[in-house]
Amino acid sequence: MKRSLFLTLTLIFLFMMEIDAQKMTKVLIHTDMGDITVGLYNDTPQHRDNFIKLAKEGFYDGSIFHRVIKGFMVQGGGAPTGKPETSYLIPAELLPNHIHKKGALAAARTNNPKKESSGSQFYIVQGKVTSEAELNQFDSRRTVKYTPEQRKAYTTIGGTPFLDTDYTVFGEVLSGLDVIDKIAAVQTAPGDKPVNDVKMTMKVL
Repeated sequence: MKRSLFLTLTLIFLFMMEIDAQKMTKVLIHTDMGDITVGLYNDTPQHRDNFIKLAKEGFYDGSIFHRVIKGFMVQGGGAPTGKPETSYLIPAELLPNHIHKKGALAAARTNNPKKESSGSQFYIVQGKVTSEAELNQFDSRRTVKYTPEQRKAYTTIGGTPFLDTDYTVFGEVLSGLDVIDKIAAVQTAPGDKPVNDVKMTMKVL
């Protein structure tokens, strides 16, 4: 009886996740190493709308992943050569339900007291598996209280929990995590820039 109830609840949970995924705006990021499809969260509307706007305008087309750190993240969103960077910042949309699990899409930023995001630069988390003990340390040092589901994500697929509450997570990879691993493994020069450019184009689906 209990097993049957557990399976039923699990199926309901997966069904609800599928419904949520269908509601998200999806963006295809085509790279030299394969395709990544990301879903944008609806409860971070300013970041979502800005990302969609830039993708539709072709702002990212031809730009590169200019900062790559294996076991951490891959960062892009700088303007391609000949185009100006965005001059504006986006107000922080920090929500406890969006964590830096592997595949999280988040906004880069400079050090500013309001934690406002760059108008264009983003990163996708690769990260690493985190132990329960490490998560407990984050819990004790910050106001973060991870749910059982979030703890499972960090202790199985991994991520970068030390970034939680400091950078806005506004989406996640729906397919193409293996491409993130490939990009993260490229040879880099001083400054974490890939020796050979990894370019991208984007299409809103």
